[in-house]
Amino acid sequence: MNLIFLGAPGAGKGTLATLVSKEYGIPQISTGDLFRAAVKDGSELGKRVQGIMEKGELVPDSLTVELVKERLAKQDARKGYVLDGFPRTIAQADALGEFQRIDGVINFAISDDLVIRRLSGRRVCRSCGAIYHVENMPPKVEGTCDSCGGKLYIRDDDKIESIKNRLRIYKEQTEPLIAYYRDKELLREINSSKSPEDSLTQIKKILE
Repeated sequence: MNLIFLGAPGAGKGTLATLVSKEYGIPQISTGDLFRAAVKDGSELGKRVQGIMEKGELVPDSLTVELVKERLAKQDARKGYVLDGFPRTIAQADALGEFQRIDGVINFAISDDLVIRRLSGRRVCRSCGAIYHVENMPPKVEGTCDSCGGKLYIRDDDKIESIKNRLRIYKEQTEPLIAYYRDKELLREINSSKSPEDSLTQIKKILE
């Protein structure tokens, strides 16, 4: 069961990929994790990734595809996997299709307004890294971490202008994949505006 999760930032792909991974015993694979692991391992690919990231540049498609190909060849991915955040472009999808058979693509449908509410409401503790949300999971005392008493702050990428920019890039680069996989009759869609439990129920219905 080789799956791809598509959706805007804040749609819940990462959370659901983790839940599906546990439910079905298949690995969750995200390019962010792959980049960090490659850098940590100090492999030849990792050194190339590190050099690019240190310059603040985007990792090129060819290198990203190489890392994904290397990861999917590992034993734990033989029975399937969930790709979370890859492919991001048509070029990446074409490259993936050359060495992998994809069984299904699930698009997480959500409005821009809800994405902005979800991400801009997130607060992170400066001391221990605990995550809160002003609506869904507020701290007991505003601006203060329940666990360690540290100060809560808004990450730069959770500021409204940054979120709007991320949405713009998503629409330009990644949204075309919805039509791409629909044409291949692989795409299914869920409403990801509710709880993670509700989204998981929708996904299980599709998979089973």
